[in-house]
Amino acid sequence: MPKGVMRYAPSVFPDRIVATPAQDAATGFGVSWRTSTAVEAPVLEIVVAGDSPDMGTRRRIAARAAALDGENGAAHFHRADIDGLQPDTLYAWRVQGGGTWSPWMQTRTAAAPDAPLTLLYFGDTQNKNASLSTRVLREAHRHAPDAKLALFAGDLVSGGDGEDDNEWGEWFDAIGPLATMVVNAPAPGNHEYWEEFEDTPQERRVLGGHWSRTFALPANGAPGAEATSYWFDYQGVRVVVLDGTSALDLGTAEAQAVWLDQTLSANPHPWSIALIHQPMYSPRQDRDNVALRDHVLPVLERRRVDLVLQGHDHVYGRRTGEDSERATPQYLVSVVGAKQYRLSDGARRDMEPTAEDTQLFQVIRIDGDTLHYESRTATGRLYDAFEIRGATPQTRTLHEITEGRIAPRDCNRDATLKGRTDRCWE
Repeated sequence: MPKGVMRYAPSVFPDRIVATPAQDAATGFGVSWRTSTAVEAPVLEIVVAGDSPDMGTRRRIAARAAALDGENGAAHFHRADIDGLQPDTLYAWRVQGGGTWSPWMQTRTAAAPDAPLTLLYFGDTQNKNASLSTRVLREAHRHAPDAKLALFAGDLVSGGDGEDDNEWGEWFDAIGPLATMVVNAPAPGNHEYWEEFEDTPQERRVLGGHWSRTFALPANGAPGAEATSYWFDYQGVRVVVLDGTSALDLGTAEAQAVWLDQTLSANPHPWSIALIHQPMYSPRQDRDNVALRDHVLPVLERRRVDLVLQGHDHVYGRRTGEDSERATPQYLVSVVGAKQYRLSDGARRDMEPTAEDTQLFQVIRIDGDTLHYESRTATGRLYDAFEIRGATPQTRTLHEITEGRIAPRDCNRDATLKGRTDRCWE
């Protein structure tokens, strides 16, 4: 952003509008948006979508406002929680500003548990979002126009409080129509935190102010990580979102593991997905998330979670869990954005396939007793694919799909343009 330019300053016009899942995504969803502080108590209007401009009587829902002061000035972030909706129904809705309204958006609620589901999974976007993440997110939508849910594995932006409002503005530029055409479920990454008393003995992690204001997430999280962990049910799948940074740096690993176990034990659905930023098995050299493996990993294994979707390490890697004879869990690490690391020797030995220097997105389709997974590059080429088949976790089998995959990709330079040898791109 050029110095002195405030492209992302808040105004009376609603912006940063994003739909997020309710705990029961068949009967509700959340919406959040931003305005200037001149807007204190706006509303959301919603109606069953129709083919005429006159869609009938609109229901009004009052929003709650929370203030935040950033480098673009003070703003109000608004949240509306919508409930009482009908499953598998397309709703039109808009949000209010100061004497203004957003365009009408359209979002479909989740269908019956046995209905086919398409969802998207994205690794870290983090930096250069407007310039280089945009193409990946839009290519994903082109490949999966029927997607209803998007999962983001953390580090949506790079900066800490006081320096990241522009980055959040660029993230919303990059996500574009996906922000409201699907419901979006993010996991917090370490870059959603900032360091208080940095480089002193009192240094500690503090959650950035944007997180809880930007997303209207379910309030059912783990003790000690209530604002950053949550779960929801979406069309035959229980999705559990964990906070790896809180687990590793703030001592909540054990509490999150207990909460995870309770949440998965009560899962009424045939499928389960865990979303967390830091990997159980790190594919980057010199990273080892011991607290996650000690507390969280045993629960994932015991409950036989189908997919564990992760980010943080800015490469691609996949591996099966502790028992290589079992189909699940499948542990995935992926990256959307420009920052690209290098693989460790251990990742090359224990993961397959792997990739460096590659922007990726993932399409997951669940239909009955089959989960179909594809990882594709920024240009849409197939990089990895497999299916998990079986009606129950105990009967599931893994089936590799190799036809159509491109050759493995590695970084072909010795250092970044800035001279770093531990990365491929900055």
